[in-house]
Amino acid sequence: MRTIDWGDGAVVILDQTALPHELRVVHLTDIDGMISAITRLAVRGAPALGAAGALGVVLAVEQAAREGWEQEELDGAIDRLRATRPTAVNLSRGVDRARAVLDQGHDAVLATALALLEEDSQANRAMGERGADLLVELCPTAQRLRIHTHCNAGSLACVEWGTALGVVRSLHERGGVELVYADETRPLLQGARLTAWELEQMGVDYRVVVDGAGPSLIARGEVDVVVVGADRIAANGDVANKIGTYPLALAAARAGIPFVVAAPETTVDLDTPGGAAIAIEDRDEAEVLTLNGARMSPSSARAVNPAFDVTPADLVTAVVTDERIFRPTRGERP
Repeated sequence: MRTIDWGDGAVVILDQTALPHELRVVHLTDIDGMISAITRLAVRGAPALGAAGALGVVLAVEQAAREGWEQEELDGAIDRLRATRPTAVNLSRGVDRARAVLDQGHDAVLATALALLEEDSQANRAMGERGADLLVELCPTAQRLRIHTHCNAGSLACVEWGTALGVVRSLHERGGVELVYADETRPLLQGARLTAWELEQMGVDYRVVVDGAGPSLIARGEVDVVVVGADRIAANGDVANKIGTYPLALAAARAGIPFVVAAPETTVDLDTPGGAAIAIEDRDEAEVLTLNGARMSPSSARAVNPAFDVTPADLVTAVVTDERIFRPTRGERP
């Protein structure tokens, strides 16, 4: 099934907080439900957030009609949706795209959102094939690749197929993957819970590793290429992705192996000049200090919990999108 879709007057999502233990489907029928789903990461991943933004506008329009909202109340609800997660540019772009046709009525808003879903699906498949070709080119001496990835950039992060893990999927279908190392991705374990689940569904041999072990595996020569997704790519080629990505880029540069970013063209943000201008989301410190509701640190302990980091362009071997490849380490920019 798709990670996010429209059916019977509701947004249908696969609740990612329940995985890998439960395949839970949730139906969202109002804007606050969508905002809550995004906030608690029931739906997450840059491309999926773009779809959630557009479909969230549909929910807001329908709720406004049911409850007799004034235009000001509708605009306020859409603004709240747009600001829910600031780092991933796809959310705001999905909202803005659907909002742009508000004056054409409900059917136009829904048609716009559904078109975005189809485009995302097609874009990710194209990216997977282009990315698989690129990995073969970058690693010509290896018949089957040992790939390191971080967080979850598979079908769960998109409408379907995936970005970074979509590249892995396409290469796996060609018989070109030997092993995938998936970082656990502290503090919410998207790698251990979600990426591992997806790799298992694909039939790919994989190992989950703690975040701090990733650079050491690379240094020991156990990785051929690092492939990650992105939540925003700035005009200078800097890449924002899940916290813990930057150390992998440093390790890859030191070891002389490729560091590849796979993301849809919609993640490229030419209005953001560089990584320093990207708003980094800070999440609740309880995510760091507790595990399954149990406190792991002293009661007085405080935590810092940035959700993303920025990898400078000069550490990025290549960025592959659904439309092109550019190589920041060669001075190529979006």
